[in-house]
Amino acid sequence: MTDGPYHSIGEVLSLLKEEHEDLTISKIRFLESQGLIEPERTPSGYRRFYDTDIDRLRWILSQQRDNFMPLKVIKRHLDTEGFDPAAEIGERPMAEVATAGPSLFSGRRDGPGRSGRPRPSEPRQRAAVERTGRAGAQRPSLRSDQ
Repeated sequence: MTDGPYHSIGEVLSLLKEEHEDLTISKIRFLESQGLIEPERTPSGYRRFYDTDIDRLRWILSQQRDNFMPLKVIKRHLDTEGFDPAAEIGERPMAEVATAGPSLFSGRRDGPGRSGRPRPSEPRQRAAVERTGRAGAQRPSLRSDQ
């Protein structure tokens, strides 16, 4: 049990809504269901978010938005390295975590993928590749005259 004032899920939403406009109560519940946050529960089932829970949630949301990190990678980081608000909030860029090696990206190798094209090495490059259609691959035409 953590000492100090706590917040309800609605209060957490109000606190973070300005910084993360697309945040909803459903998303907070989803992140909890995925094991990314673990707010304390009252005997009647209400969530109690303490300052450390809010800092952790803010960090998770920022990694998703700013560094395009998938939840799976964020969870793996939190599971292996833990969460220290003083060390995480703004002081350790996730790009550093992304290049940390196989502990976070198990199964990922350096070098070209099966297609022979180089793998995007940074989160923003990965997102750009996904937006542009898989690193230059052309989409098949649906027209029957070709």
